[in-house]
This record gives sequence, C-alpha cells and structure tokens, in this order.
Amino acid sequence: MTKSNKIKDKIKEYHFEFKHITVLFLILFAFQLIVSFINKASIKEFINTTHEWYQSESAEEIANLTSTALELVIESVQNKKSQSLEEKKRIEQSFDIIFSQQQLAHNIDKLCLILKKSNNYLFIDDGKTLYEVLIEGKSVSSSNINDTFLLNLYKNVEHEIKSSEQIKSIRNGKTFHTFVPFVLKGEYLGSIYMSNSPDLSMISNQVISNYDETSIIYLSLILLGLLAMYFISSYTVKERDEAQKLLLEEHEKNIKKQITYEKELSFTKRIYHTHHKAEKIMGFIKEDLRTLSSENIEEIKYRVTKYSNFISRVIYDMKWYDPPVQTIRSPLFQTNLNEVLKFIVNNIFLRVSTKSDAYEIIMELDEKLPIINVNEFVVWEIIEPLIQNSIEHGGESNLIIKIKTKHDEFTNISFLTIEDNGKGISPDLLNTNSEGIKLIFVENTTTKSKGMQNSGYGCYIAYEMAKRCGWELDAQNLEKGCQFIIKIKH
Repeated sequence: MTKSNKIKDKIKEYHFEFKHITVLFLILFAFQLIVSFINKASIKEFINTTHEWYQSESAEEIANLTSTALELVIESVQNKKSQSLEEKKRIEQSFDIIFSQQQLAHNIDKLCLILKKSNNYLFIDDGKTLYEVLIEGKSVSSSNINDTFLLNLYKNVEHEIKSSEQIKSIRNGKTFHTFVPFVLKGEYLGSIYMSNSPDLSMISNQVISNYDETSIIYLSLILLGLLAMYFISSYTVKERDEAQKLLLEEHEKNIKKQITYEKELSFTKRIYHTHHKAEKIMGFIKEDLRTLSSENIEEIKYRVTKYSNFISRVIYDMKWYDPPVQTIRSPLFQTNLNEVLKFIVNNIFLRVSTKSDAYEIIMELDEKLPIINVNEFVVWEIIEPLIQNSIEHGGESNLIIKIKTKHDEFTNISFLTIEDNGKGISPDLLNTNSEGIKLIFVENTTTKSKGMQNSGYGCYIAYEMAKRCGWELDAQNLEKGCQFIIKIKH
C-alpha cells in the first residue's frame, strides 16, 4: 500500500455529516465577523489616540509660534527710544496681523494675551491695547476679562505655568485650551491663550470607510470560498448518506430477523416446558376414564372437563408470543380463586401417589375473597408453577406447603401467598436486574443442573402471566423456607 493510499484510508475514518459541515461553515463565518469587528474597533482606538496626540501637538505648536512672534516684535520695539505716530500705527498693525492671522486658521476659536497688572487680569486680543500696555506702560484700573470660565481656568494653571515656564494644555471635550508662558527679558508677564477645536473626523471617517470596503471584499471572498466548499462537501456527503441509509436499512432487516428468530427459539423452549404438564394432565384423564362407572360419572365428568379445558388453554398459548389481553382478563370471566386453588391442589398435586411421603399442602382460604375477572385456566398457569417450584426446590423430607388467601375490604386488595418450610431461594436469585426484576422471574434462570434442558421457565411464565392479569408477583425468603406473594387489585 502506497503512502497516498494510507492517507486516503486515514481520512475516510472520519465521517462528516451534513449538519457538521453546516456548523463548521457558520462557526468560520462568525469567527471572521468577530475578527473584523475587533480589528475595526482597534483601528478606531488607534485613530482616536493619534488624533488626540496630533490635536494637542498642533494646538501647542500654533500657540508657541504666536507667543514667540509677539515676544520678538515687542523686544524689537522696546529697543527703540522713541516712535513716530506712523511707526506706532505700523507696530499696532503688526500686532493685529499676528492675532488675526492665527484666528483665521481653521479650528482656532480664540487667541489672546492674558496679563496680570496690579492683581488685575487683562485680556488683550488687539494691537492697540497691547501697544499701550506693554510699550507705553499704561495701567488698567480693573480687569477687562468678561469670560468667567477662561479666568477660572487661567487662575488654576497660573502658578504651574509661572513656576515651570512650560506650555500647559487642558482638554475640555473636543476643545483644547492652551496656555503658553509669555516672558520678556526673563520676566514672566502672563500667558498666550489659544482655544483650538481641531476636527479630523473627515480623515477618520475616510480611514474607517476604506477599512469597511476592504473587510466587505475580504468577507465576500471568504464567503464564496466557504459556499463552494459547502456545496461540494454537501454533495459528497449526500452520496455517502444514501449508501449509509441503504446499509442501515439492511442492518435493520437483519436485526428484525434475529429478534424474530430469538423469540421463536424462546417460544419453542416454553412449549417444551409446558409439554410435560399437558402430558401429566392427559395421564389423569386416562386414569379417570379407566375408573369411570355409573356411580362416579358426574365427578369424573366435571374433573375431565376441567383437565381438557386446561390442555386447550395450553395449546392456545402455544400459538401466540403474546396472547390478546381479552383472552386473559375480561368482565366475562367470573372466577372463584378459592375454588381454582382447591381443584389444583386436590386433583393435581394430591393425586401423586408418593405425595404423602414428600410433602403436605395446607390451605387457609378467606371465604370473603371476591370474584376475579381473569380466565380460570390462566390462574391455573400462574399458580401451578409456583407450587411445583416449592415441591421441587424445598429440599426437605417433611415439606409443608401453605396456601393462603386474604382480602382487605378497606383497600379492596386480595393477597395470595404460597410458602414452604424448605431451604428457601438462593440469595442470588433475589437480586434484581437492570429492569428491576428479580432474577428468579427472569427467563431461563434456574438452580437445576446445567445439563437439564428447557428449565428455568416456571417462575418466568408465572410472572409474565401475572403481569398480564394486572397482578403483582414477588418472592422472598422466610426464616425457614420461602414465600411467593401475589397482590390482586379488584
């Protein structure tokens, strides 16, 4: 076998159903969507972080350039001893240009110089005021800052800016408030303030839009690939499933044949088990016919009729795996359980010639026992194996078998017990199987020698027939001997 054939055989060991391919397809697609969303969120986070850094840097850079320009102009003017009126207007115009050019820039909301003179804060955003205060040295009697928010914001950072002489930026939403220390000839005079609201949403939206387009194309290609795999695999699996279906149908037929065969085999064994009972009854019929006379004709007629009906029932049971329920119990049946017990004991078990030496049967019957709606000869099939079991497995020379009936009028439940003083039931047979049934009532369970054929069916038949009657049959050991209990609900 070549290496490629070994690989093919290894792959064939794994069977993928249609549902497996479907689940695999959905999982792969879902994972790809999740990865796409995670990447998109990461890109958004990266862009936002970059925006914040760039906005802060650009705002500080513009404010710093403005502050530097003002300082250079003022220092150049202060070095001159006197200025003409035209020179004064030119300088004021230079200051105005510095202020106006920056404010014309995109996203810059406000630009001014904040000075502190004699505990008063001055707000300077034009060249004339700046010239009068810094060049001519005029004083202002009171603060001219009407913006309370700006004044409070500057007071909070004034000491930090003055001590460190470093640029300070404060972000409030999308707006950056930037303060640049204004220093002339080494002396801190105030701060250049700039309010900047940079808007880079257009760039951010374009990046996200491009990423979305790329993701859609990527997902579409993956989807097409998965769909191709899906349909190819589905077609392959469909052919294999059809072959598997035919194989399972054939296997099901073989299993049904096997079950039918096992039922027939079990049924045949049960027939052999009841065969000797019919033979014994036929012997009683022949014996009665030999002793027939005019004096006992009615007695023998009654007894032979009962025997014949029992044999008919045995033959009827041989034709069915499961006899119909209406042939077992029905309101048409009016059976006196006590009378059936008396007949079975007196005309079957007490007819054996050696019975007096082997066992004794004592009956304690409750006369208040109600009529039961069960076929009389089905009752016979239940009781006869239980009594026979006590006789065969008692293991005592002076075996005493007690048959009792008792009716509880309060619960309307009757009890039939068959007990003996023998050696009892083997404890192993009182254990239950997986279905909760004691092993003594399981088919083909016996304590007889293994060489004996067709044994282990007496208690099984009694249990199955009792169950069809709606009765409950149980077995237990006494201090000496054993006891079978039948619970009959009326």
